[in-house]
Amino acid sequence: MQIKFNIGKNLNNVRKRRGLSLDKVAEITGVSKAMLGQIERGESTPTVNVLWKIATGLKVSFTSLLANREADQELLLVHHSEITPIVEENGQMRIYPQFIFDSNRGFEVFIIELEPGCSHRSDPHDEGVEEYISLIEGVMEVTIGEDIYVLNKGDAIRYLANKEHLYHNISDKCTSFHHIIYYFS
Repeated sequence: MQIKFNIGKNLNNVRKRRGLSLDKVAEITGVSKAMLGQIERGESTPTVNVLWKIATGLKVSFTSLLANREADQELLLVHHSEITPIVEENGQMRIYPQFIFDSNRGFEVFIIELEPGCSHRSDPHDEGVEEYISLIEGVMEVTIGEDIYVLNKGDAIRYLANKEHLYHNISDKCTSFHHIIYYFS
């Protein structure tokens, strides 16, 4: 699977550029040295939550760890059929990174699919991160902290991502949504 090799290569590049040992990266991310080593060697594909811990600890964007294409191209056409999804929640959640983070633009874009009944919890992100969700298909609950919002097809929500948040497909068919993460600090 190509994506785990991209993650390993990108993590290794960030670590070496900053002159960090695996021990130091483990300390600042909360991910074990053994797991980080496995990720760097392409022996393990981290979960979304582990990727977020690494990205937050290293203060890099989520998609910078996934990148396999240049973000600074003048024109970039992305074919959905050519994106290798990140699969989570026992195959019930698929994340398709469409546009990787580019510091000149300050955001990254995904399409996320959740099978019926699937829930995904996301830990709080750093201050200065907003998330935008626009529901393409289905019905979904978005829980932000203690508040629950129901989105129907075509609905959208924007929120500060510094609180725990949960996505839950409450429909009987696959739910899909555009997910934009904007880094404004």
